[in-house]
Amino acid sequence: MANYLKKLIVKPDSKIRLKHFDPAYHGKDESRESALPEIQKHIQKMQELQYLMYAERKHSLLIVLQGLDAAGKDGVVRHVLTGMNPSGCVAVNFKQPTANELAHDFLWRVHPHVPAKGLVAIFNRSHYEDVLVARVHNLVPEKVWSKRYDQINDFERLIWTENNTTILKFFLHISKQEQLARFKKRLDDPARQWKISESDYSEREFWNDYTEAFEDVLTKTSTDRAPWFIIPSNHKWFRDLSIAQIITRKMEEMDMQMPKPIANLAAIRRKYHQAADEA
Repeated sequence: MANYLKKLIVKPDSKIRLKHFDPAYHGKDESRESALPEIQKHIQKMQELQYLMYAERKHSLLIVLQGLDAAGKDGVVRHVLTGMNPSGCVAVNFKQPTANELAHDFLWRVHPHVPAKGLVAIFNRSHYEDVLVARVHNLVPEKVWSKRYDQINDFERLIWTENNTTILKFFLHISKQEQLARFKKRLDDPARQWKISESDYSEREFWNDYTEAFEDVLTKTSTDRAPWFIIPSNHKWFRDLSIAQIITRKMEEMDMQMPKPIANLAAIRRKYHQAADEA
């Protein structure tokens, strides 16, 4: 099995051009059926590691999902992260900012959702919208958004340093043709038609602008403490496999330990036996 943690990572100071990355790459597997046992193995391991994280309360994990429309952000949350216990994991969608949020700095609405020790947070879209959508649609001038890369790096350094938060950022890379094919499936499937919006097609007109914006994000904000991974996502099952493997391996690197009980177990056992005798 390839090590996707090493293969798909964006090394700090890399100059990224997405045309050099094949969104249809799928490793050695040829189908979901072939990849499924490995996916399930990682999901099971992820569940065990999350339980350990929740018990130990020394680490936290922030998972950031970014990508163009239909890249599969919701699919990752639904398929890969099913192994996460909801009591210790929350998924946050960052929509268009409210008037109150716009009255503050752009990171103001993000910080309250950063995971506490022992918890996992999944950002479906994130603070990176403010150097993607805000840039492409000229919502703020360049002199504003161009400063945000350093501010984002500082923010991620803060939560990594102060809260022992492991940050994993995934760019779901699909081709323009694959996006259109997924739009067609939405049109043809009544169960998916609710996802359709006018912006699906209007945003495609900005494909090259978004590509350039994502390239700058990947180039300027992949760091040792908060790396980006470019995930080939034309094949949904490979997307799921690679992300599950990366998350599992990073959680294993935390070297978490089950905490020792704080209660007096001998006294608790005596009380148990007494209660059992009286029952």
